[in-house]
Amino acid sequence: MQPIQDTYPDELSHCYGCGRLNPDGLQIKSVWNGNEAIARFTPHPYHTAVPGYVYGGLLASLIDCHGTGTAAAAAYAAAGREPGTAPYLRYLTASLRVNFLKPTPLGPELVIHGRVKEMAGRKVVVEAWIEANGETTVQGEVVAVQAPDYMIEALLRRG
Repeated sequence: MQPIQDTYPDELSHCYGCGRLNPDGLQIKSVWNGNEAIARFTPHPYHTAVPGYVYGGLLASLIDCHGTGTAAAAAYAAAGREPGTAPYLRYLTASLRVNFLKPTPLGPELVIHGRVKEMAGRKVVVEAWIEANGETTVQGEVVAVQAPDYMIEALLRRG
């Protein structure tokens, strides 16, 4: 299955966390499997907090962007639409909560999970967590809201 971020139109693909057109970004790729989205990310040595462990700000960014990607994928699925079809469903973070359960080791691939807790109108609440070596090291929640139509339309016109 194609990552949700790869279905965003070019004009909406510049996010530092997940924008495929941002060569300096993290390039997060969230794949929806029908009830959950999964992303994988391997931190680089420069993502260090203290030697051997991942910087917490990066972990929060992974929860953030994976949460909004999960929201978009779930919204397309709930509407019975193919991802990337117009009108475009792009989500922004309204609230982000991150709990660091234990230090996340630098080195192994991280697996980021996202599941929808609630969908109501333009709002999607996503629970997310990060695993390293099969252990959950970070839990979070993203309240994502659908980007306003005027914002999407303005970005598409600028294209």
